[in-house]
Amino acid sequence: MQEPARALVDETALRLEQSILAGELSPGQKLSEQMLSSHFGVGRGPLREAIRTLEGRHLVERTPFSGVRVVQLTVDDVEQLLFTREALEGMAARQAAENMTLHETRRLRDCLADLAKRFRAEGLDGVFRNGTADNDLHIQIAKGSRNRWISNIICRELYPLLQICRLQSTVATAKVAERAKAVHREHEAIVSAIEQRDPDSAERVMREHLAGSRTRLLAELRRRETSGQSALPKTR
Repeated sequence: MQEPARALVDETALRLEQSILAGELSPGQKLSEQMLSSHFGVGRGPLREAIRTLEGRHLVERTPFSGVRVVQLTVDDVEQLLFTREALEGMAARQAAENMTLHETRRLRDCLADLAKRFRAEGLDGVFRNGTADNDLHIQIAKGSRNRWISNIICRELYPLLQICRLQSTVATAKVAERAKAVHREHEAIVSAIEQRDPDSAERVMREHLAGSRTRLLAELRRRETSGQSALPKTR
């Protein structure tokens, strides 16, 4: 494929991904080539290539005789994603403690402050929907690990799927504000361990942080599934 055509495919894939992660295309929604081609102002060829790109990253899935749909995660899918995230981000934190520069660790402090500010101003929904790679603490740690394999998997594959999970579940309780304070303390411990160049502690506190979040989220999703209230589909 010629370079200009490749650039168009990449741009279309990015715009399609953004539409999915913003909730403009809902989990489980069938993709209409005609509608998307008109919406993005591109031909069917580049659009199909873009869809194949996102299919390779598991953001869309193709079903025989049914077409292509935005991925719809089951509770079991979410559980497996969260276990994978815990292992990979634990290693990312370990290597970040070994490899991050002073400037990068200071940027982590900025991320912490920005996260707290956005939560106060916009609540949990604002934190999830309006965050970027530049102000996401976990993404900055993944990149700071200097391990491009871990960073690529976390940033390009796991995080978009977790964003879809949030759109599907929107788990929120009366204790969100209380939990936010605990999350801030856990983030503080992670950043401190990285600043102190303590890889053992960095990995341990990261895994503890993510394990706690996983346990709470799955307990709520299982409760909703049992009661028939779950926004997620039944397990396969």
